Amino acid sequence: MPSHNFEQLVLLMRKLRAPGGCPWDAEQTHDSLKRYLIEECYEVIEAIDSGNDSHLVEELGDLLLQPIFHATIAEERNAFDISDIINSLCEKLIRRHPHVFSDQQISTSEEQIENWEKIKRHEKGEQRKSALSGVPPHLPAILKAHKITEKASRVGFDWETHDQVLDKIREELAELEETMAAGNTRRIEEELGDLLFAVVNLGRFLSIDPEDALRKTIHRFIVRFNFIEESLLKRGSTPRQSNLQEMELLWQEAKKSEKESAV
Repeated sequence: MPSHNFEQLVLLMRKLRAPGGCPWDAEQTHDSLKRYLIEECYEVIEAIDSGNDSHLVEELGDLLLQPIFHATIAEERNAFDISDIINSLCEKLIRRHPHVFSDQQISTSEEQIENWEKIKRHEKGEQRKSALSGVPPHLPAILKAHKITEKASRVGFDWETHDQVLDKIREELAELEETMAAGNTRRIEEELGDLLFAVVNLGRFLSIDPEDALRKTIHRFIVRFNFIEESLLKRGSTPRQSNLQEMELLWQEAKKSEKESAV
């Protein structure tokens, strides 16, 4: 297999965009590429979860293509190029790590996070009205909730023990049950949101990424449900032709198989 380098990748992208190149690549804009940037990020996460290095190499390559693509588009309108992006990044990394590249002393990752945010605010000249400012508005809801509670925690608005967070979850669950009994649709949505927010807060408190935890649960659900479908198919049946009791037994069988394979 031939060996390629970063410069060749940049030249390749320029050729794809040039006359006589690829029509699809030539039509793309910063806006049209937004969805692909998001998709590629999630595919990298999937590759990480798979533990397959070859898959991870491929998906990281697809993700790397996105900044190259955007840089090429910008270069065509004389706005900036990939060198500007790299220079900006290097300068930022040096600036935001004074404990590495200067004489500032930092001993913990928590101190570094706080110092990073302080430097970032200074760079942007931000006079934030709230300790919760600076969270990207388009983050997935669970990730956004996690970051919001993280920021609140940094200024002291936090529980002291995980038991207190569990009590809050129980409180929110009870309120949801009461609202459901009353049949108030608008309030049901509010209380369900409060419950989800409290559960996300517990994840942060336990140093567990709730987005990651939920994604893994979804994966387990799919694997177990596929087991149910395959088991029923062997019996000449389908989930629609089965009943909940039969499918629950197969679900428990799938869980047992998972535990045995994990030993």
